[in-house]
Amino acid sequence: MHFDIATARIAVTTPDHDTLMADLETRMRAEQGFALATINLDHLVKLGRDAGFRDAYQRQDIVVADGNPIVWLSRIARRPVALIPGSDLIAPLAELAARTGTPVALFGSRPEVLERAAMQLEACFPGLVVTARIAPPMGFDPTGPAAERLLADLSESGARLCLLALGAPKQEQFAAFGRSRAPKIGFVSIGAGLDFIAGQQTRAPRLVRALALEWLWRLMSDPGRLAARYWLCFMILPGQIRAALRLRRAAR
Repeated sequence: MHFDIATARIAVTTPDHDTLMADLETRMRAEQGFALATINLDHLVKLGRDAGFRDAYQRQDIVVADGNPIVWLSRIARRPVALIPGSDLIAPLAELAARTGTPVALFGSRPEVLERAAMQLEACFPGLVVTARIAPPMGFDPTGPAAERLLADLSESGARLCLLALGAPKQEQFAAFGRSRAPKIGFVSIGAGLDFIAGQQTRAPRLVRALALEWLWRLMSDPGRLAARYWLCFMILPGQIRAALRLRRAAR
């Protein structure tokens, strides 16, 4: 499954969770860095408006489907991919890091959130070592001099897996920036995932997620911030459905 946006083609590279985890284990054992992004409708909106974001996405090694609309579009196109939300990657990645002896860094959010998330993860996954907790300052430029310094701190910490909680597009831009400068580190963009782990935000109940209504739960929790964002997502759906149908016809 792929999306053509301006002059960029953004492909969902990994079809399912098992394939993803096998790939990540191979990379982590070999200390082979990577950048992983989780695409959703909000990202598609931003990708259409931001050339820098498109460039960062094209430099991701792995892209998975974070959001049921991406999964539904892939089915329409007859190029199905499985749902792999970024927040759902934290636990399996922590388990994998503990099992492979991969040191982990938490990057983004606020210091108190990072500390609580680190304590929670280390308690839940014996053997996991969180070697760095880095909360960039407000106005952080993900490709500027401060990013260079923080990448040096990450490398010095010994971390080989970095969970990025900066939000889009900063986390994907920082991952792309760090990919060449810290080639042994795997960067995974997880959005609000650390806030969920730390108890700072409440995620939708499992049943709500199973019914594909997590977006509604989030909207009701924070309408002021999310109403306009979700409206823009709904606005691009017809065009994305038409594009998926074109892919379907091309596959015949």
